[in-house]
Amino acid sequence: MKAIQLVFLCFLFLSCNENKNNKSERFLPASNGNLNTVSIVLENSLWEGKVGEQIRDIFAAPLDGLPTDEPLFKLRQIPPQVFSGFATRSRITLEIDKKPGETEFRIVKDAYAEPQTVAYIRASSNKAIIQTLSDNKSKIIDAFNKEEVNEKQRRIKLSLLDDKTMENELGFKINIPSVYRIGVSAEEFFWVRKNLTNAKTMDLMFYEVPINAIAEGDSTVTDIIRIRNHMTKTKIPGEDDIYMKVEDAYTPFIAKTTIDNKPAYEVRGMWKVEGQYMGGPFMTYAIEDKKNERYLIAGGYVYAPSLNKRDFMFEIESIIKSIAIE
Repeated sequence: MKAIQLVFLCFLFLSCNENKNNKSERFLPASNGNLNTVSIVLENSLWEGKVGEQIRDIFAAPLDGLPTDEPLFKLRQIPPQVFSGFATRSRITLEIDKKPGETEFRIVKDAYAEPQTVAYIRASSNKAIIQTLSDNKSKIIDAFNKEEVNEKQRRIKLSLLDDKTMENELGFKINIPSVYRIGVSAEEFFWVRKNLTNAKTMDLMFYEVPINAIAEGDSTVTDIIRIRNHMTKTKIPGEDDIYMKVEDAYTPFIAKTTIDNKPAYEVRGMWKVEGQYMGGPFMTYAIEDKKNERYLIAGGYVYAPSLNKRDFMFEIESIIKSIAIE
């Protein structure tokens, strides 16, 4: 009898602990929304005034390196009164609360859904909201971009290109959608292509250069562009005197970043085909690989006249940022 009672008490104890643990676990629904679309939780009066103007100036600013103005993010304003249920599940959200008290700013992961990034601002005045946005815009944009790149990479992984030959040759791993194909594979240079519609294409290029081929300082962008022009002229098929080069009329954008926890240069600009009326945007990443005494160069460009190119360039960015150097 005592043995039965002891078993019962143990069972009761374990059940209580299990219930307690279950209560501490938090179930989150899946996030949703189109890529690079920010939900702005904000009162209508603020959205229509200077606060809204500041938000649009920051988050809908033209993206660098495109031939026409396309916004960094698409914006969707939601009044706080209706911010509940399905509306709270947007993957990237900016929530602004105007009420008395100390100014507060924080970036929260998985606040209402998963995966999700929410930037939250509380301030007592329009001026304080605008200042907080200005002070933290880089942090917010970076957090939103990382969330969207992660989501794009998750979708890419659903169907991958078999690119082991390239990975083995250049010593890195990368996730490229299976809709791409390898167009050129020669002398440690790889040209990977995706056909769009009506002869429109998205293209990737991968190669390496010695680490001393790119100097640090004022000549960095010049070195990267010089190398790129050489590769596109000598490696990508074209008729005599017809080749791709960086468009001199547009000043390229350069920034420092990290890929695979390694320092990298990011260059964006415009390309053209010498001798033909063809051109579009490009991006190139030079990833420092000290272990192998080289820069791994990963780049991409789009030829899609009459089409918006922001989403195409974002796909290229997401692919390249999946690189893991061996």
